[in-house]
Amino acid sequence: MKITFLGAAQEVTGSKHLLTTPTGKKLLLDCGSFQGKGLATDEKNRKPGIDPASVDHIILTHAHIDHSGMIPYFYKQGFRGSVICTHATRDLCAIMLADSGFIQEHDTRWFNKKRLRQGLPPVEPIYTKQDAQKCMELFIGVSYNRKFRIDQEITVSFTYTGHLLGSAVANIRITEKDKSTTIAYTGDIGRETNRILIPPDPFPACDYLICESTYGDRLHEDNIASEGRLLQIIHQTCVVQKGKLIIPSFAIGRTQELVYVLNNFYNEGKLPRVKIYVDSPLAVNATEIFRMHPECFNADVLEVISDDPDPFGFSSLTYITKVEQSKKLNESKEPCVIISASGMMEAGRIKHHLANNISNPNNTILAVGYCAPETLGARLLAGVRNISIFGFPHEVKARIDKIDSFSGHADYSEMLRFLQCQQPKSIRKTFLVHGDPEAQKFFQKQLKKNGFRKVEVPAPGETFELT
Repeated sequence: MKITFLGAAQEVTGSKHLLTTPTGKKLLLDCGSFQGKGLATDEKNRKPGIDPASVDHIILTHAHIDHSGMIPYFYKQGFRGSVICTHATRDLCAIMLADSGFIQEHDTRWFNKKRLRQGLPPVEPIYTKQDAQKCMELFIGVSYNRKFRIDQEITVSFTYTGHLLGSAVANIRITEKDKSTTIAYTGDIGRETNRILIPPDPFPACDYLICESTYGDRLHEDNIASEGRLLQIIHQTCVVQKGKLIIPSFAIGRTQELVYVLNNFYNEGKLPRVKIYVDSPLAVNATEIFRMHPECFNADVLEVISDDPDPFGFSSLTYITKVEQSKKLNESKEPCVIISASGMMEAGRIKHHLANNISNPNNTILAVGYCAPETLGARLLAGVRNISIFGFPHEVKARIDKIDSFSGHADYSEMLRFLQCQQPKSIRKTFLVHGDPEAQKFFQKQLKKNGFRKVEVPAPGETFELT
């Protein structure tokens, strides 16, 4: 048995880990898109390092595009196996993948107009909205903590991680004759104090561990302090400077968490009298899915619901779906807060809001989650003063700020506590994925201090034998 790390190896996006069983079955653990490197990213997504038609099954930990976003492309290229995930992950993928296909069609049309002017041939989108809709027929939803037997050799179960609605550790048992080997893949690990979701659950003992490491060298801000800072930024930008606060946010998870915090501010009378807009059709649809899953809410949210039946809505909040409404926001000079996808500022309506607002010193761009290196979000946080959006130059005059505590990823101390459910000396090998090299090196040392003996940081494309 062997495992090959096709994506998210010494980087944060493109999660794809190929497990080949003793009988030659190919299981792909996640099937995510690479993000943030322009044409280089496009080529990496089109050349995943394996023939999609040769994959037998995809085991999906959660719905974020850097973990699920290439499933429609694999379908387009001949994959016809099953996609096994939790029920909520399937619900979210149904809207997220279709939205991703739509964005790719839209961006490709714009890109081809530019290529036509340059005398270059057109390119096709990696996949379309129709591809995304068709691939959903392959999805199989499985309840948490229920063993799902794929065949006589392979069994999978999911345990809750608290990173996103439906997110899970994939616990895979491979049986060969009288010998069984268990591989646990964490996907992305959520925080102990998520503002909406219940905290992560322990997962069963494993022989091999594949663990994310996004915040492997960082500690998050305190939630209460960061919420106070959010309130201060809204007041300074919208009340004092009469500007716009632009918040790039993942449509699934982060947007609902932000809206929940703003809803609490509103109920407490703390929110300034400014209009709040969620400009993302995907976020609107995802919020409806969140509303349908109160069983995933933590005790604080359930207490709020006892007095406020809708924790994701208040009178000064407007959800926007239509393009015409979105364009009017850019034309308006009125102070406001605009929450829009994507969180790394690489695609979607957020790029239009940045293009229209980033050169105004009265405005603020506030990052509330992780931005992978090479993405537009990472470049802005690094302090670049001139950027290109849609091929046009823009001078960065708006204030660029960041609040880490809204990230859905556990920091390194939270990840170490999450892994306490394991017996480190019983784990034959631990693989760190989904992290930048510096974060992985730091987290590798922390794991070894905590008794994990063989901790590997796989290189892209590297293969390991699992004995």
